[in-house]
Amino acid sequence: MTPPIAEATNPELVQIDLAPRRPARKPEWLKARAPGGETFHNLKKLARDLHLHTVCESAQCPNIGECWNQRSATFMMLGNLCTRRCGFCAVPKGRPEPIDHDEPRRVAYAVAQLGLAHAVITSVNRDDDNLGAARAFASAIHEIHSQSPACRVEVLTPDFQGNDEALRIVVEARPEILNHNIETVPRLYAIAKSGGKYARSLEFLRRGKEIAAETGRTQATPPLVTKTGIIVGMGEEMHELLAVFRDLAERRVDILTIGQYLRPTRDHLVMQRFYTPEEFAFLKHEALAMGFRHVESGPLVRSSYHAREQAESTGLA
Repeated sequence: MTPPIAEATNPELVQIDLAPRRPARKPEWLKARAPGGETFHNLKKLARDLHLHTVCESAQCPNIGECWNQRSATFMMLGNLCTRRCGFCAVPKGRPEPIDHDEPRRVAYAVAQLGLAHAVITSVNRDDDNLGAARAFASAIHEIHSQSPACRVEVLTPDFQGNDEALRIVVEARPEILNHNIETVPRLYAIAKSGGKYARSLEFLRRGKEIAAETGRTQATPPLVTKTGIIVGMGEEMHELLAVFRDLAERRVDILTIGQYLRPTRDHLVMQRFYTPEEFAFLKHEALAMGFRHVESGPLVRSSYHAREQAESTGLA
């Protein structure tokens, strides 16, 4: 299968757009319904009452209305200030507050109140305390399994700066799914994923399965499902994306999500182009041929979009 559109010929990426210009109109396939409705407002009130953050709000996810009205939200722990300054991300940056050790219990309570069958827990980067961040994830996993025994837990974690002990703490808490986003192609890491390293993220995903096997995970419970996501439209080329897919497939990653980059503000990376639905279909076709168990690919796809359905489709979680 050949790509429906030729690769971009200009790989240059500009951090800040200084020249005034009229914003490009979004294609019809990128338009989402405005959030609202009783369920949406009830979930928002629950998060506020429990002093919890959601990545849905902090990262300005376009699917917030759809997901929240289906009682699906991704809770973001460890505060609302990230220690890294990734060029694509809308989550606020700055010096974080001390880790709130009661937060995992409150997250689990919210999951129980919502009656979730699949909970997704993520966090900002906490490069100031990688082990503390890992312990918070582990505590949240234990609390959710305790308060909602039938609930499947997916954790979307930072790379913990390659700290193997931190990764082991999370994996040994036995989440059903370990998610860590690769985000972009290696060439764009320096400007798009500040503080991240492509090789380190690949090793994180490979090592997660290895630790799970070392702890007897595959004998007592279903094997650990690994998952990652990438956003397109920041200046990468098609052949670079396919090379990343191959790298991920070699690490036996089970689930891949592919979505369109949408520039949050003028201070973020300039979006180079919109991908068409046909191109997203091409990327899905190619990724599935490489061995991924599930590929979610589309303009509005984000890492946690249809997370429950993704997990169930693999037959592993």
